[in-house]
Amino acid sequence: MDKARENALLALKPDADSSTPLYLQVANKLSNAIATGLWQADEALPSERVLCDMLEISRVTARKSMDILFEQGLIVRRQGSGTYIAPRLVQPLSRLTSFSEEIRSRGFAPASRWLSREIGIASQEEVLRLGLSPAATVARLKRLRMADDTVMAVETSTLPSRYLPDPGSVGDSLYAYLDGRGTPVTRALQHIKAVNASDEIAQLAGIPSGSAMLMITRIGYLDSGLPVELTYSYCRNDYYDFVAELRR
Repeated sequence: MDKARENALLALKPDADSSTPLYLQVANKLSNAIATGLWQADEALPSERVLCDMLEISRVTARKSMDILFEQGLIVRRQGSGTYIAPRLVQPLSRLTSFSEEIRSRGFAPASRWLSREIGIASQEEVLRLGLSPAATVARLKRLRMADDTVMAVETSTLPSRYLPDPGSVGDSLYAYLDGRGTPVTRALQHIKAVNASDEIAQLAGIPSGSAMLMITRIGYLDSGLPVELTYSYCRNDYYDFVAELRR
């Protein structure tokens, strides 16, 4: 550990004379240190033993502090490996990019854990949103969107089957697949709202039922103006930030 990092860690030592419990002091100081960039995303935190020695706290205090950071979504625990700073996706609202592109641009490996890939008859909502005939067939993709080993979102996408005749042929990036077929998404409309996770979504995302999430509804359009994609993304709000630049 370099001297600068060691001095920064020593500054996290709690005040034994404060009325605030030691574990809360340590949790708050660690949270601030993470926010200021003392550790980068996916970087390992010092072990509990190191924290105990440097901050002169008990193992119980260190563990309770880490539990708070874990509940806040600031850290992830990897069995047999240690504790790491959780990835966080800051996604601009002024640029159309895929999940995979955003994740790669921040140094993580994008991945999908597929839950289902199928062809079916379009529902009434899909007919309306995608401008389809009532008997049209659609491809549906349901998956967990991941950065390295961390679940960031639960996502369901629907496309007219003429653009995706074989759902099993999609890799990690749907947009890369569409680009390869010569039918790229060039424009999209997104609606974002706060929701509470259902039991199913919470279990898939690895969070408590009823937790706050961000639900994004996206309709993607071809260059011709035809809608080609209807996607619902349930994003963990502890891992996602959306940024919009405003001018006047």
